[in-house]
Amino acid sequence: MQNLLKSDLAALGVTVLRTRTFTIMGLLFVLPGSSASGTWGWYVINPATSQGYSNIRFLLNGFGATILLSLIAAVLSMCIGLIVALPGMSSNRWVRLPSRVYIEFIRAIPLLPMLFWVFYGLPIVLKSIGLNVNIDAFWGAIITLALSDSAFTAEIYRSGIQSISKGQTEAAKTVGLNYAQTMRYVILPQAIKRILPPLANQFIYIVKMSAFASVIGMQELTRRANELVVTEYRPLEIYTLLILEYLVLVLIISSGVRWLERKMGSDESG
Repeated sequence: MQNLLKSDLAALGVTVLRTRTFTIMGLLFVLPGSSASGTWGWYVINPATSQGYSNIRFLLNGFGATILLSLIAAVLSMCIGLIVALPGMSSNRWVRLPSRVYIEFIRAIPLLPMLFWVFYGLPIVLKSIGLNVNIDAFWGAIITLALSDSAFTAEIYRSGIQSISKGQTEAAKTVGLNYAQTMRYVILPQAIKRILPPLANQFIYIVKMSAFASVIGMQELTRRANELVVTEYRPLEIYTLLILEYLVLVLIISSGVRWLERKMGSDESG
């Protein structure tokens, strides 16, 4: 009975959310006709007109680049974060030191200066050591997002692994498992369930921070919105649609994470 009530309430919430969303979108397209001063210009994103339809298609074409950029950066961030986190839990001080230095150093650098350094400075550094590597806007943004987020991901891994009882490690040793096997088969599967929500938050963070890639010419959502503003001179309307695009993207990600949590049994709310 309780589960049925929860399902009904959830369905009601979704219905209300959809109703409000369509109401807001309807008002956006009605407003231009109600303004005689010419301060509104929602026609630029009105799908009923050829101009609005073309503009919306132009903006939506940035979805693919944003999603691909965010996914690759998130995967790299999780890999780097795990590599950094494991030595950071060593009992040896000198093994822990590089991990702590990396985390503190990366966390102290703002994302935008790091993006500029990777895109403009890293190729010069590589060329000085004999590596002629050209970093385009796509990979420059991926490298920056992955490095910037990896420090936070490492701390998430560390807290998740340390939350597992030491008895689990001792039990694994008694059955003959080495450190790598213990981590792979015993500790990490349990830790992943606990750190899935914060990892999902970090992925959402990457999706939002991917907007910074627009300043180096990456053709993602924000860059396309900026270009459209330059040609249409309607920042209010275009950036409103941009915000709605990010909102929809984040809501989809959140829904997917909730489903994954239930699938893995990490959502204790049932």
